[in-house]
Amino acid sequence: MSKITSNASNLHAALAYLREIIAARLKVHNNPSEKTEIKADAYYQDSSVFAHFMEAHQPDFEEYTTLLLAFAPHLHPGFFDEIIAEHLPKGGDLAEFGGKRGANHRGILPTGETVQFIVAGDDLEKRIQIQQLFTSEHWFYRKDILRLESVPDGEPFMSGRLILDEEILELLTSGQVTRPRLSANFPAEYITTELEWSDLVLPEQTWHQIKEIENWLYFNSKLLYDWGMHRKIKPGYRALFHGAPGTGKTLTASLLGKYTKRDAFRIDLSKVVSKYIGETEKNLDKIFHKAENKNWILFFDEADALFSKRTSVRDAHDRYANQEVSYLLQRIESYPGLIILASNFKSNIDEAFMRRFQSIVYFPIPKAPERLQLWQKAFPAQVSLASDIDLQKIAQQYELTGSNIINITQFCCLDLLSKERTELSLKELMNGIRREYAKEEKAL
Repeated sequence: MSKITSNASNLHAALAYLREIIAARLKVHNNPSEKTEIKADAYYQDSSVFAHFMEAHQPDFEEYTTLLLAFAPHLHPGFFDEIIAEHLPKGGDLAEFGGKRGANHRGILPTGETVQFIVAGDDLEKRIQIQQLFTSEHWFYRKDILRLESVPDGEPFMSGRLILDEEILELLTSGQVTRPRLSANFPAEYITTELEWSDLVLPEQTWHQIKEIENWLYFNSKLLYDWGMHRKIKPGYRALFHGAPGTGKTLTASLLGKYTKRDAFRIDLSKVVSKYIGETEKNLDKIFHKAENKNWILFFDEADALFSKRTSVRDAHDRYANQEVSYLLQRIESYPGLIILASNFKSNIDEAFMRRFQSIVYFPIPKAPERLQLWQKAFPAQVSLASDIDLQKIAQQYELTGSNIINITQFCCLDLLSKERTELSLKELMNGIRREYAKEEKAL
């Protein structure tokens, strides 16, 4: 049985169970002398993701009912309207039930008041206890599963809608969670690569430092919990990659994710940084909130835009900019995963961040021996080099980064394809090098 089919069977049973619970409460509400009994088993003990989730969290009756109430409108838009219509055939407003109408959704959306009514009825003590389901100490909040929507000042706290995390909804319906896409609500993009560590050419010292980061990704959990160091070591790892563009910073972040089986996301600073006060923090909060408990690698490319040195306070804008840096310090320190900041110049980064890096990795412009390796790895097997091309001489004479060399390779290969040839001449190679130098306004 597929995950989707298996989850659907369980969700069908769960909604039937929720319908019984709501019907029982409405009967008691309409006739206080009514006696009802609800069966205990509410889902199939099978191999579905739904069953595994419930077994892992062991929700009690109140918690399970709350989860189902949050689920219901996503699975059956008219779920609550149908039940209420059945028990109030003459119509009328049942304020005790709570609930709201959405901007697009035409059915009832449950609120905290809905949970209180269904689970506690008129029992004031129990209604107050239900509020504990929505505190920051409850596992709903700590594990980012379910929360109450904020309400306008002066309105009852429990009148906020039940907000089920979209990833939990996806997991318990489809059986899997897809990676978030770059959008206004998630200003970061997934990065990966088909290259291998062997394709990355770096100095030995840089390699050693990257290996240290890889060791943390592999063994941090064992160090913290099996060896008991969680009492002494803060969670998370922060690294600064600095060096000229095209020297392998982004590729290294992608390879760390690939080889340690962690998703790596590059933060799109154009969608994060805002001139409006408070907006940058809100945009960053979306990323950190999404990344919590995911073991993601967060890669801030061109990090100078966010993590640059603070200025002396001359006006309100400077004061706000410094507050923004303070907010960033707090967020990167509390993030339990790997954060990598990339900058062309180490000196641009605020010292407050520098003190918090476990690793500062320099990616230098490759020297002649490294450039030779890059040239030797650059061209596909289909391309042969003319006899007068001396790659060692080319490597010694022209200061190029790995990114530059790949750009030249691409230009040369496309040129050969257009000419229906496979042998590259020295003249054609030099045209590619000249073109790359011209892009950066460098003299050949």
